[in-house]
Amino acid sequence: MADTLQFDLVTPERKLASVPATEVQIPGTEGDMTVMAGHMPLVTSLRPGILRVVGPTGHLNFAVTGGFAETAGPSLSVLAEYAIPVEDTTKTIFDELVAEAESLAEVALPEDRAAADKKVNDMIALRAAAGH
Repeated sequence: MADTLQFDLVTPERKLASVPATEVQIPGTEGDMTVMAGHMPLVTSLRPGILRVVGPTGHLNFAVTGGFAETAGPSLSVLAEYAIPVEDTTKTIFDELVAEAESLAEVALPEDRAAADKKVNDMIALRAAAGH
């Protein structure tokens, strides 16, 4: 399959996906991007968002809270802080993620406050993007 790349999604707890993909849409901290076969080597950090995988067997959507993505050669690996298939999400899961981000923002140092507030807003946007 020359038009696919190997996609792997891993969290500290488990491997969530290992599939061929024709494209993967990544919520990057510097902007969203789409990775396809033949993409230049790249390492980027993730922001909270929906990671979308399109492959020969269909579509997969994952809610991710952050982490890193690396593409090199014929593969893309995503190391996520936390990830869950969108179809397995609930409002309670997102409420807990937002509450955790808010509690961290409350105790953030002044120089870290803007980044902490952005994380809260990104978590709220992730909840909405997942339909909760």
